[in-house]
Amino acid sequence: MTPLCLVALCAIGAEPVPYPYPSTVPLTPPYVAERRVPFFLKPAENRLREKVANLALPGAGKPAPNGSYLWQSAFKEDQILRAPARSYTPQPGDIVMSADGSVFWKLMHNLAGTSHPTHSMIVFAMPNGQMGILEGGPHDTLKCRVLEALPHMLSYEEEGRVWVRRRAGPLTAEQSARLTEFALATNEREFAVGRLAAQLTIFRTRGPVRTAFVGKPNGLDRDGYFCSELIVEACVYAGLMDPRTARPGATYPRDLFLDHSLNPYLNRHMKLAPAWDPPARWTSWATIP
Repeated sequence: MTPLCLVALCAIGAEPVPYPYPSTVPLTPPYVAERRVPFFLKPAENRLREKVANLALPGAGKPAPNGSYLWQSAFKEDQILRAPARSYTPQPGDIVMSADGSVFWKLMHNLAGTSHPTHSMIVFAMPNGQMGILEGGPHDTLKCRVLEALPHMLSYEEEGRVWVRRRAGPLTAEQSARLTEFALATNEREFAVGRLAAQLTIFRTRGPVRTAFVGKPNGLDRDGYFCSELIVEACVYAGLMDPRTARPGATYPRDLFLDHSLNPYLNRHMKLAPAWDPPARWTSWATIP
């Protein structure tokens, strides 16, 4: 997700990434230089550069957690750690969600008719065999990014809470390859600030009737995605969700978390279970403080 103070930067624009996208992820994807911006936007630009530099980009050497654990599953967005914890190794298709302490994003999601979690991402196998994670606008930046899975999850744990909806069974080789293909193709595409902002207007894709007709999958045909839209598009592309009923442009992280939605259409069709386990809190430690 991206704070409104950066929308002006987005309007000014970044240099486009050439198409077709590379078949492999660059080890240290560079910060995409912004064109000259007015002096009063320089502080925001500098903060954006710093955020990008701190991302767990492949090969950036960001620290991995000392451990990786899932607590017992529950369809509850709360602070409770349900013992016992068990060791967790990310696998392709796992959906990861997080909630930080941002009052701004909690308010924006509330205005859109939803709440925590406010971030969503999906695990995939990188070409070198390591587990990567794909997220739209990680840590309030302006691109969709491929990152190293566990270091990136650790960065969200340091800000708040992290959950995993673990894939109940492993993906087939073809499904995993398709998921990897989608992740690499969308790496460094734009974060869809405009379409995300539209969710607060009458032009939103969510509604008691309209969601049946709008917000349908677009695959790789979009120039940018917001976070939960990116996850649903990835799942459709990999054959993990039904393209006839999926609504990437109308799905929020909380819909992926709960298997329940206030939107009637999504409440009927957006059910991750039983293909995905219920959400389980993820931590880098296995004992309750």
